[in-house]
Amino acid sequence: MEIAIVGGSGFIGSRLSRRLDKEGYVIKIIDKNPSPFFNEKCEILDIRDFALLKESLKNTDVVINLAAEHRDDVTPKSLYDEVNVGGARNVCKACDALGINKIIFTSSVAVYGFAPVGTDETGDIHYFNDYGRTKWEAENVYREWVAKDPINRSLTIIRPTVVFGERNRGNVYNLLKQISSGMFPMIGNGKNIKSMAYVENVAAFIQFSISNNHGEHVFNYIDKPDFDMNTLVKTVKRVLGKKETTGIHWPYPLGYLGGLVFDIISFITGKKLPVSRIRIKKFCSNTSFESKNIKRTNFVPPVGIAEGIERTIKFEFLDSLGDKETILFYSE
Repeated sequence: MEIAIVGGSGFIGSRLSRRLDKEGYVIKIIDKNPSPFFNEKCEILDIRDFALLKESLKNTDVVINLAAEHRDDVTPKSLYDEVNVGGARNVCKACDALGINKIIFTSSVAVYGFAPVGTDETGDIHYFNDYGRTKWEAENVYREWVAKDPINRSLTIIRPTVVFGERNRGNVYNLLKQISSGMFPMIGNGKNIKSMAYVENVAAFIQFSISNNHGEHVFNYIDKPDFDMNTLVKTVKRVLGKKETTGIHWPYPLGYLGGLVFDIISFITGKKLPVSRIRIKKFCSNTSFESKNIKRTNFVPPVGIAEGIERTIKFEFLDSLGDKETILFYSE
């Protein structure tokens, strides 16, 4: 069985590639960037180039599409549609032409927007940004593909919550870095709940999904239990050997106003800054999800969420440097 991982040079893709290769799968990485771990198995191309994508997918049995424009500050905004939706159309068109009958697509819980606590796969779709919108539209492109031949075709849609882990330079890393530096400003009462997913577990679930049979399968991916912000901050400080306190709590309106100031500065200077209104809002909101569909499977994540947090903190802030500053992945 040959597996093509589109977007396989990124954060989740690199972890998945290493996992599949270790377990004996034949893999091909398709990405616009070289793979930091399997450059000899990587074909450099853009998912928007249908002709090259089709050629690269020849002799493939399973396509896993991880490629996406995902940051809050993507410019031009048309890239969301070109890569996320147009890329989905190209993948489906190539699979049609080549007779490939199994696709695994990583969507996002962003399709639910600011969802009620405990939202599962039946939750209402209320995306609030272009990323969530285009992930939902891409899902529907894949649904049209599987509906053409539901007896022979298999589609798995995985909607992870925020994914963290070693080498990632996204929002979770920025939070951990602020806490470790002692410069972390807790905004709000800290009782808001956050669902998270450790990257090794996401990769393991994608591998688990390769065996899914025909038809459509949809899963939220979350590692349980959830943490509230107070508990998360105390957990990080415990691993770092610091006093387990949450520090001063800044009122949400003040934090939101600060985000507005950063937005104005970003607009004037043209620079992308780490703080914004939307990031403050996301930080202070409840983002707690469930997966009733995963509970119906026999999947067991290989790493507990607390251990995943501890591994990440130790790698990033306590272990010796090694190559940790040369192989990095940037995301939200």
